[in-house]
Amino acid sequence: MANIVVLGTGMIGSAVALDLAEKHKVTTIDVNKKALSDVQAKNSAVETLVYDLQQNEDYTDVLAPFDLVVCAVPGFFGFETLKKVLSAKKSVVDISFFPENPFDLNYLAEQNGVFAIVDCGVCPGMSNVILGYIDSQMDISNYECLVGGLPQKKTWPFNYKAPFSAVDVIEEYVRPARMVKNGEIVVRPALSDCELMEIQRIGTMEAFNTDGLRTLIHTMPHIPNMTEKTLRYPGHAEYIQVLAKSGFFSTDMMEVDGMAFRPIDVTARILKDNWKLKSSDEEFTVVRITIEGDKNGKKRRCIYRMLDNGCSETKTSSMARSTGYTATAIANYVLDNNQNAGVLAPEHIGVQSGAYEYIFDYLMERQVEYRVEEFTLE
Repeated sequence: MANIVVLGTGMIGSAVALDLAEKHKVTTIDVNKKALSDVQAKNSAVETLVYDLQQNEDYTDVLAPFDLVVCAVPGFFGFETLKKVLSAKKSVVDISFFPENPFDLNYLAEQNGVFAIVDCGVCPGMSNVILGYIDSQMDISNYECLVGGLPQKKTWPFNYKAPFSAVDVIEEYVRPARMVKNGEIVVRPALSDCELMEIQRIGTMEAFNTDGLRTLIHTMPHIPNMTEKTLRYPGHAEYIQVLAKSGFFSTDMMEVDGMAFRPIDVTARILKDNWKLKSSDEEFTVVRITIEGDKNGKKRRCIYRMLDNGCSETKTSSMARSTGYTATAIANYVLDNNQNAGVLAPEHIGVQSGAYEYIFDYLMERQVEYRVEEFTLE
């Protein structure tokens, strides 16, 4: 049994804490007292601590008792939070999905003799574990990842509900999307190259570019073609593009009647209510990963499909399950398997002997099921 602390007690952080508490001693830290009490109401064994992670600059004392940190804070202050954790000389599994390059903190992790495994969610996260594993089995030529988290019921105009903060969703919609084409990094606008796709067990979805490759840009330079796209109901991208083109996501200061503000802050506040995923909302997370390459002289294609509808019994959303349980699987794995100091990505875990099988089985035990097809191309 390890002593683990979870930073952030939102929808995903709560799921992480409750899952880890089945085997370990767990403490959750957040500035939100209600979020902490909600977690403790579900499992009284989870300890809680009210603490402002943004305002405090030094985490050394507060993190001192713990064997491992799991960081589940919003992405807009994830990088600084991770930096403070590493400065406190603590190893961490991170799912904050911040926009900065995590490898910029590699020096700090190595200097303090600790590790940080970043992007430990669904995609990126489990998709990276899969790619890392397959990369050890075949010479990969093409990688495509499609992922989406959506409500079962379509509600006009956006047909969307966010399982995490609206600010983080907007960040995904404005950050330029990097992909790899014929061995070269290509940058396209987010929401570009929108196309309709038929997704098994779901139907017609639209897929558009987002910056989901992240660490793979740096760790898999030998793969000549890699893309990641977000899945939404048809029509969603156009509404978002209208907001983007009209300046609603601008970070430039604006003044109206003597009041100064950034349009993106007002937009995020409005969309927070519009996109809020209620506990009663039925939703799903869908993933399709396609990997092609040469294996033993034959052209092979591997397709991984995952569809999760959440758990009505525990009221745990599909995104919390598919993201959070990937993080807890990796946390349990690294507690039993020593890691080198430094910043690591999930693909680094995927190539380790037995890790892919461990994480795959861990998710299956929690009914997060990835269906796998592999066949020879003619």
